[in-house]
Amino acid sequence: MGSVYSEYLSSSKVREHYNYTKESPDMKDTPSRQVASALIILLCCAIIVENLLVLIAVARNSKFHSAMYLFLGNLAASDLLAGVAFIANTLLSGSVTLGLTPVQWFAREGSAFITLSASVFSLLAIAIERHVAIAKVKLYGSDKSCRMLLLIAASWLISLVLGGLPILGWNCLGHLETCSTVLPLYAKPYVLCVVTIFSVILSAIVALYIRIYCVVRSSQADVAAPQTLALLKTVTIVLGVFIFCWLPAFSILLLDYACPVRTCPMLYQAHYFFAFATLNSLLNPVIYTWRSRDLRREVLRPLQFWRQAAGVQGRRDGTPGHHLLPLRSSSSLEKGMQMPTSPTFLEGNTMV
Repeated sequence: MGSVYSEYLSSSKVREHYNYTKESPDMKDTPSRQVASALIILLCCAIIVENLLVLIAVARNSKFHSAMYLFLGNLAASDLLAGVAFIANTLLSGSVTLGLTPVQWFAREGSAFITLSASVFSLLAIAIERHVAIAKVKLYGSDKSCRMLLLIAASWLISLVLGGLPILGWNCLGHLETCSTVLPLYAKPYVLCVVTIFSVILSAIVALYIRIYCVVRSSQADVAAPQTLALLKTVTIVLGVFIFCWLPAFSILLLDYACPVRTCPMLYQAHYFFAFATLNSLLNPVIYTWRSRDLRREVLRPLQFWRQAAGVQGRRDGTPGHHLLPLRSSSSLEKGMQMPTSPTFLEGNTMV
């Protein structure tokens, strides 16, 4: 056992595995790669900022301390950490990769797997909550807060275990023939396991939203009609973005499992597929805040404060500041987004 884990600190193991799985393991920092890395880091910074705004909004407003917003805050936290992990992954990629030890490589890849897994499990928790609130016509009460926190903790624990399995021993060190091409220190059976779990979760989310759709359609017209269009639109956006962002990454990992070593050149471009999947973390807060008038107003409050401060500073400097008006909830856009509220469907706000 000790000899196996002693390889974790070997500075030559990562290069050995890349030499076996890659046609050209010398990954130089070309200008195109540097530009791509800079764009990815900018994307991750945007992910961090917008999810941080959602977390601040949920934390400081007591009206958001309900089941839906607790799960939403958990999703924002996991997406924020995914942005941080992907920045670290990008900075430690390229020419830096071959200088890493296996334990450093496992930490680099494992952190991204953990945070992205937590995002997926958060989406599943939100789907379950929506099903409970709509299909079961039941709301979470204050006595259920312990259960919600346990569900959130369980999702992170499962994500930690799932992302930590390779560093715990489920890897291909000493077994080069079982190595993944996309992730050269990961065993192919582990990659297949991760893809299978994510696919099952996706199927469960689809099934839950189909169930919600059927319940809404079967409801009495005077009850369901005001919320039907908004609900179906939200479900379409959530499912469409989730599938659109993750399907290419799932496909490339399945191809990785099926292809013998060095037989599928497309696998050498897999980092673009993972970068594309990260867009899900960027779009999640946009979707949920856009569909909730109250949350959107709270998230935009820092921007409103900045605009007001800029207006005051402009008047002090003698520059026109009258055009820097505070944001109003009664704008034409806001009026177009307002919908009738119902405790059964919306829990006292416009979240659908």
